[in-house]
Amino acid sequence: MTLPHDYYLKFVSSEVLDETLAFHAKGNYTIHTICQHASTLHHIPSKELEALTGNELPLNILEKEAPDQYFTLSPLKPEHYLKRNESCDWFVERPLDFETIQSLTAPLLTQEGHSYKRGYPSGGAIYPIEVFFVNLDNRISRWPSESNVLHLLPSSKTFETNSPQIDATKLTQAIIPKVSNIGRPALALLYIAYLPKALFKYRYRGYRLALMEAGSMYMLIDLRCKELNLQSRPWSGFTDYEITKCLKLNPALFTPLCVQFVG
Repeated sequence: MTLPHDYYLKFVSSEVLDETLAFHAKGNYTIHTICQHASTLHHIPSKELEALTGNELPLNILEKEAPDQYFTLSPLKPEHYLKRNESCDWFVERPLDFETIQSLTAPLLTQEGHSYKRGYPSGGAIYPIEVFFVNLDNRISRWPSESNVLHLLPSSKTFETNSPQIDATKLTQAIIPKVSNIGRPALALLYIAYLPKALFKYRYRGYRLALMEAGSMYMLIDLRCKELNLQSRPWSGFTDYEITKCLKLNPALFTPLCVQFVG
């Protein structure tokens, strides 16, 4: 069943929507060459930052327990299918075909034999996360549309095209600002929450569920990339309103949560 996307607004409190949007906006920041000299995320010295990175958090700090052999745990073997590759630090330019992109979508589609359940968990089976596939700088061969952006329709098991009027160059710059140094990924997946859909049933808690859902989705795509011999990397170095503006989406209703690069 398909509903007009604005139908969800009928069941959403304007107060809940406004407060959730305001909270989300606190995590937004501007990445641009004009202000790069004046903007920063933190002022933590590199030595301190290194000491603060990668630590576990023991809670029983008052007692020093002897290691118990019954508590010994083992990590996944290198060849295990659930062992993910490390996030790619530098994407080397390589040819990708659209058929590979089609294969990449499999974990996100509606499951065979079910009318709406998809390959990842979603609170109340609401599925508020929309995924946009972006052909970065036309690096994917046999791309089927004039538009460099395709919107995934998981139940229909297909894509819909965005307007060809989208400026692909500006969108690519919004996703990968010039100050970034990650190489040349071929594809970007944009995970964007549609807030009315996220909030109409669970209100404020729906925002949390949407974040959980986006994490489940990009982890599945990460493992699928390994299976297809692709490199992957989740990415948050973007400015929300630049992406929504380039995609011609209403920034009061659509909130970008994460980008995932593939190459």
